[in-house]
Amino acid sequence: MEAKKVWESYSQKQAKDCDALNKEYIEFISNCKTERECVNEIVNMAEKFGYVELEERIKSGKKLKKGDKIYAVNMNKAIMLFNIGETPLKEGMNILGAHIDSPRLDIKSNPLYEDSSIAYLDTHYYGGVKKYQWVAIPLALHGVVVKKDGTTVELAIGEDKDDPVFFVSDLLIHLAQDQMEKKASKVIEGEALDIIVGNRPLVVKPKKGEEEKKEKDPVKALVLQTLKTEYGIEEEDFLSAELEVVPAGPAREAGFDRSMVLGYGQDDRVCAFTSLKAMLNVDKVKKTSCCILVDKEEIGSVGATGMTSLYFENVIAELVELEGKGSNLDVRRCLANSTMLSSDVKAAFDPSYASCFEKKNSSYMGGGLVFSKFTGSRGKSGSNDANAEYIAYIRKVMDDAKVIFQIAELGKVDVGGGGTIAYIMAKYGMNVIDAGVAVLNMHAPYECTSKADVFEAVRGYEAFLNAPGM
Repeated sequence: MEAKKVWESYSQKQAKDCDALNKEYIEFISNCKTERECVNEIVNMAEKFGYVELEERIKSGKKLKKGDKIYAVNMNKAIMLFNIGETPLKEGMNILGAHIDSPRLDIKSNPLYEDSSIAYLDTHYYGGVKKYQWVAIPLALHGVVVKKDGTTVELAIGEDKDDPVFFVSDLLIHLAQDQMEKKASKVIEGEALDIIVGNRPLVVKPKKGEEEKKEKDPVKALVLQTLKTEYGIEEEDFLSAELEVVPAGPAREAGFDRSMVLGYGQDDRVCAFTSLKAMLNVDKVKKTSCCILVDKEEIGSVGATGMTSLYFENVIAELVELEGKGSNLDVRRCLANSTMLSSDVKAAFDPSYASCFEKKNSSYMGGGLVFSKFTGSRGKSGSNDANAEYIAYIRKVMDDAKVIFQIAELGKVDVGGGGTIAYIMAKYGMNVIDAGVAVLNMHAPYECTSKADVFEAVRGYEAFLNAPGM
């Protein structure tokens, strides 16, 4: 089948609306580089559309009714939104699910040290990264430091034009003969991804009559003094900190035609943003709509804030109770009768690396929303593998709404593979299929998407939320 091209189908108004949406999207991913920053921004956006926190609704004692809008935050790193529909919850929901964590470098618990008059923060990379891509680029430090008294210090250093930035050093080409002979996976080792944070020593002039006191690690000492003076942070406060190292600077329009977006964290915040926009845009629904934006997908969806956590089930149980049912069976029926789009990015066909793709089953930038029947690797290992009946239903929903979409796999058989949260949600017996935006440079510090695909994703997600269900 000949693939459709989104740009060729747009009217002037649609092209203008596409640019407007992507301007908002660029601002979102520029300001939201961590899970906590995403959740804070999403709460602010949701409350403007009338969403109320679940805990507040529980305290009020009011029963759920159609049109109610609820959100629930999990440890400030994951969030779920619900727009209550006409039908009871036991008849299921239309669910959009994406993740808001992205590959990065995390600061270790005892990170600060000095070597040869250079101060470093020790890191441990998070998620699947090509380590050599993270050297010699400007980096920013985002996150929180929680002090023993419960005080939280929020940091975002390296984004303002007057902020300092940080970096990982690389070996100069003049001395890199042996390095260049190594495999790409070994060119930069994980323990070599420590960021440079200082080079100036602390100089303390002695008072009259006192002997000069020399610091053992004077550069580290000045960094500690700066942290205490400017942020109120002591060295031991790193023990209770969540600090992430991410590329510094905003996302940008790319290409002479400004048709693309280049920026950090588009896996999977492009699907998180488009799912959120669809959720906020769709008001009255027949079937309850749900948007799940979770953490930890890049490391297996584990932990209390990942999709394998029972938090999602617990929230559904609370909603069923608020609805006035209070039955565990109703919770199970709600989950089993739901349909879901697992909103995660897809590998865009890259002509520069064409040998890794199978053209007629690849996704293309500017080709619209991408559906993947399965992900996994090799013999579909670890895949959800959506059934034919559900795919036929989705095709009709998209065609009826005139959404341009494509169906693709993740590269050639036996070349590699990947996964999403689809298989986790499918365990409830619900119908799930992967649906997202094609991305170039996936998992690199700067990833690329087509503005048209971002726009079509919102349109496709809206059509799904408005659908009556199977």
